[in-house]
Amino acid sequence: MARNIVISGGGTGIGLAAARVFAADGDRVLLLGRRREVLEKAGVPGAVVRAADLAEPADVRDVARFVAEELGTVDVLIHSAGANAAFADGAEAGDPLDAVARVWSGNFRQNTLTAVLLTEALKDRLADPGGRVLFLGSIAAFRGSGAGSYAAAKAALHPYAHDLARQLGPRGVTVNVVAPGYIEDTEFFGGPVEEARRERLVAETSTGRAGTPGDVAATLHWLASPVAGHITSQIVQVNGGAERGH
Repeated sequence: MARNIVISGGGTGIGLAAARVFAADGDRVLLLGRRREVLEKAGVPGAVVRAADLAEPADVRDVARFVAEELGTVDVLIHSAGANAAFADGAEAGDPLDAVARVWSGNFRQNTLTAVLLTEALKDRLADPGGRVLFLGSIAAFRGSGAGSYAAAKAALHPYAHDLARQLGPRGVTVNVVAPGYIEDTEFFGGPVEEARRERLVAETSTGRAGTPGDVAATLHWLASPVAGHITSQIVQVNGGAERGH
């Protein structure tokens, strides 16, 4: 039976890979993102697209109304929207403290607030039982990110997911975080990664290779399946052994 899948940040990278996996199952997929043209070019069979800035409550309310009218029930909610504000143009411009405030605020808006607002807006529509909430975390939440703010924003998803799992568990809804390591073929780094850095990141793995969006999408697909119904409140790392589970 086809399910309703809502994916934020579904136009590129991991979100797009996940959308393709669920669409291949015959599920109905709703792609959310700030850039409508990117969502439309994603080419996910049968997908519905909706442009929204999920850090803005008004936009999230519009999404919630759309979901109520077009889908009704949400079987799987995947939070793939996010970015590192430290990579944005002009991130370090101006007064140093202004720059710190800009990057930290930006990272919490893009990586934490987007996920929290969309979840709170849609949690009453999650399939009962059988609903799934899946957050995209990061290896950075365990080891830092060099600047701190991105790692902190991703780490903030952990206690929220644990609290949400307790809240929604009695309804038969599971909540988990999937934390990727170094993943190639995404827009995350804003361009090609310097070869020396890439070699260092790959060398940290036990598998001897970089991760792919498909690796993460497969994990999301498994956690959303009926066989994973007793797995909740977990941080599932997908990093080729670069960081051990905690």
